[in-house]
Order: sequence, then structure tokens, then C-alpha cells
Amino acid sequence: MSTVHDRSDDSDHPVSDPVLEVRDLAITFASDAGPVRAVDGVSLSVGRGEVLAVVGESGSGKTVTAKSVLGLLPQTATSSGVIMLSGRDGGRADDVVRVSRNRLRQLRGTDAAMVFQEPSTALNPVFTVGWQIAEGLRAHASGRLSRSEARARAVDILGRVGIPDPHRRVDHYPHQFSGGQKQRIVIAMALVLDPGLIIADEPTTALDVTVQAEILDLLRRCRDEFGASILLITHNLGVVADLADRVAVMYQGRVVEQADAVTLFAHPQEEYTQRLLAAVPSVGQGGERARVRAGERAERAERAAAAGETTPSGPVISATDLRIQYPGRLGRPGFLAVDGVSFTVGPGEVLGLVGESGSGKTTIARAVAGLTAVTGGSLRVLGTELNGARERALRPHRRDLGFVFQDPASSFNPQLTIAEAVAEPLIIHGGGRHLAAARARVDEMLEAVQLPASYGDRFPHELSGGQRQRASLARALVLRPRLLIADEPTSALDVSVQARVLELFTELQRELGFAALFISHDLAVVDLLSDRIAVLHRGRLVEEGTGEQILGAPEHPYTRRLLASLPVPDPQLQAQRRAEFRALSD
Repeated sequence: MSTVHDRSDDSDHPVSDPVLEVRDLAITFASDAGPVRAVDGVSLSVGRGEVLAVVGESGSGKTVTAKSVLGLLPQTATSSGVIMLSGRDGGRADDVVRVSRNRLRQLRGTDAAMVFQEPSTALNPVFTVGWQIAEGLRAHASGRLSRSEARARAVDILGRVGIPDPHRRVDHYPHQFSGGQKQRIVIAMALVLDPGLIIADEPTTALDVTVQAEILDLLRRCRDEFGASILLITHNLGVVADLADRVAVMYQGRVVEQADAVTLFAHPQEEYTQRLLAAVPSVGQGGERARVRAGERAERAERAAAAGETTPSGPVISATDLRIQYPGRLGRPGFLAVDGVSFTVGPGEVLGLVGESGSGKTTIARAVAGLTAVTGGSLRVLGTELNGARERALRPHRRDLGFVFQDPASSFNPQLTIAEAVAEPLIIHGGGRHLAAARARVDEMLEAVQLPASYGDRFPHELSGGQRQRASLARALVLRPRLLIADEPTSALDVSVQARVLELFTELQRELGFAALFISHDLAVVDLLSDRIAVLHRGRLVEEGTGEQILGAPEHPYTRRLLASLPVPDPQLQAQRRAEFRALSD
């Protein structure tokens, strides 16, 4: 096991006129198993107009540290140390650990504001976005702000964060905005009181790469035009290279390394930091892997033929002029989500589907699984034509198909143990067998995805995100399907956990030989796993080919824009790519 040195002392990185200064912060949570030390002696600071990124795996303490700045920790937490927070004017500084609750309420929004990871949960669905932006103004104005003045401020800040037609959209509800627009609204809520510090907790995790690039530009404007400092919490090292001035690396509750962004990426000192950087997939790694997989498929077919085994012939998926339209409501016309798409997936082949939200990726995946009706063209999956197929005809088809969902936390029933969840497909398709009869197969699959069989007796909340995703993979493969659909299976995982899940996916695909439809907005991940890549844009297939063809020499302008929007873990190279993305976006 490597030794991780503690470099939490911030004295090597002096910051003049800090807006935030954390010294020797320790946070302990009370639990049934005893006290848990989540943060242990953390020291860091953020200067005015500076972006400090705090990176590390889940459980490293980065989010707990960020929440402590605004006093957002639960009652089970006990804090010690110093958190000095200064206002925008650089006047009075308050120690957040020791201030009264009344003073803490005054600091929130004015001295520091939070941008949360998931905007859909941060926004209240029953109030308009204008009302929610004005709520912070009303809380701090003490009745001195009229309704019309609050509305005018909300319209102004919506326009400044790039929401089109803000005078009209200020009266819209959160569900009427896209994911990227909702993130802009959450940032507007943080900016409306003109705070000196913005704490951004994973602000781009669930966003497509092009939308992510736009949000990063907005955060850069928050610093350059609004004059705010930013404490950025993220596991995406490409985002860090794009935005951060300095970086603090956390591991097991401690800051193990701090440096300016250029130095840290070029010359990481700690082995843990080196491992983090090495785990980041990059475009161009997949070509050799694809050739190896093609050779293995050919060898597998030759062995089967020599042994006299019959193997399924023809493509696993064959789409010809596929069209999928969602019906309109209240007299409105329908929405054509997939428009004339044609592609095939051969036995044992991995096809990567990439594109922005709304491009049709997930709609196609749901249609392949028989969950969304095909309205035109042909879609043959595992030999079954799905256009016009009845539910009864789809049941045998689903036995040979596995599905890995984007968010493992929400795809598991919280009342079932992991073993019960993994056994569900066996019980449903195995004629009503009980868990006891299926347990041997469940334990075998848990071991195959590198989880101890004893984890089958745990509930989903008792596993980490990476462990839940591995359990989700076990559930999808328990019936040994011929086809696996993976819809954004690694987007919410830390970079090192993502690397382990991707390697596991590769090993299982090599061993079991299933075909896969792999959906992701991360081009580097798709390149790593896929034999071929198909690029979707507004429901149409604009480009298809090998990773070397699509990512090495893209022909379509949309593909070039996607590639330019992917952040890379190199601050100097990322600055060049950012300029290229802006040029392609103009």
C-alpha cells in the first residue's frame, strides 16, 4: 500500500487578502458504530478573484469541508478549527465555526453562496424560478424590497447568466428548462446577492460535454465579471484543468497535496495524485483495444465452429430508417425524437452512442429494450421485429437483454437486499424460483463483479456508488444476456472508481462475449470501450465509424464541436481546446 503524506499545511501557498481561510479544520460525525472523523486537520484558503479546486474520491471529505463553510452540516457533526469568511468588501471576517445562528443566516447568500450538484433537487418544482431567485433577496432585504423590484432583479440576473428571453421565462417553472438551463438558474440564485465566494459542488457532473463547457464559461464569468471567488468541488480533472487557478487534493479527510494547477498536472508529487491523473481516460486510447477485441471475437467464433457449436448469426441489433415519435398533447403536434436512424450491432460488438441531451440516445436504448414504441422504420433486436410487436412477443426477448442504468442509487429498490435485487431477473424469467434457489448464481455474479458474496445481504444504501454500480452490472448480467444496454453507467462516479468499473466491464465483455449498446456523453470513455461509435444530433445519425475515424478525423462539424468541448487534464492544452470550442460555437 502506498504512503500518503499529509500536506494540509497551507503555509506553502500563501494567499493575500483571502476571502476564505480554513485552518486545522476537523469534523466528526456521531454514528451507531461510534464517532467517524470525516475531516482531519484541513487547512486551505481562497484568494479574491481566485478559483480553488478541491478534488478527491468519494469519502475524501471534500463536500463535507465545503458545506462546513456555510454551516450546512447536520446536527450529528462536531467541528473544530477555524473557518474565517470575509465579505466582498474585505471588512469584517467571521469564524463560521463559532458564529451565532442568526449571524450565520446573514452570511449565507451575501458573503458565500452554494451551487449544488443536482439542480433538479435544488429547485422547488411548485414555484417559478423568478420567485425562487427573489426568495434570497426577500430574506435579506427585511421588507425593504418591493415585489416589482425583486422581479426586476430576478430578470436581470437571469439575463446575465444566459437564459434567453428572461422577461418571459422568469415566470416559468423548473420543469420547463433543460438541465443546463436549470444549472444556470441555480448559479443565478447564488449570484443575486453578489456574494464574495461561490461554493460549487460538482456543478457539471450530470451535464453533456457541450453544456458543461458553457457552464464552465459561466463560472469563469462569475470570477471575471462578477468578481466572485470560487471554491470548486469536483472529481472531474478535466474541469479542474479548465477552470482552477490552484488545486487541493484530499484523501481520507486530509489535504495531501496543494499546488497551482499547471504545476500539479505537470509534476504531481504524491502517489495518490499520480494515480488520480493516471485513471483519467483520454481520447485515442481505444484503437488498439478495439483491434484486440475484434481478434478475440474471431478466435471465439473459430473455436465454436471447430467444436461444432451453433452460434447466433446475423446482427444482434439492426435498425433501418428508425423513427420514434412521442405523441403531442392538448392539440399540439408530436415530437420526433429519432428521425431515420440506421445502424447495426454484431454479436459480441460494442457500439458507442454519443450526443447531447435530446439527441435521441436514451430513446433508442429504450426502444431496443422494448420500453418505447417504434413508430416507423424497422428495429430488429435479437431476431425480433419491434415495430408493431405485442407485449407477449417481447417477454422472451427481454430474457436475453440486460440494462445498466445511469444512477444505481435510484435503480435499486431500497427495501430489497442486493442479493434480492440481483436475483429478480432469475426469479421473473426462471419460473418463480425463490431467492434461496437463485442465491448460488447471485453469489457467483457478485464475485464476478469483484464484490464479496457477503455484500448480497446488505441494502443499497450500505454500498458506495461504485459498489452499487458493480451490483447493477451483476443484475444486468445474471441471466447471461446476449445484449447489454448501458446508459451513462459511469457519469456519476469518481475518476478512479470509474476506471475500475470500466476495466470490469471490459473483462466481463471479453469473458462472456455479449454485445453492448454503450451510451455516454464522455467521448474518452466511449473510445475506450467501443468497437464503433455512432454520433447522434437532434434525432439523426450524423457520423459513424471506428474510434480512430470518428475521434481522430471527425468529418461532421457537430462531432468536431463535441470533441473540442471535452475537457482534458492539462491546463495549457485545455486553454487551446477552449478557444477551439468557442470558435466552433460562433
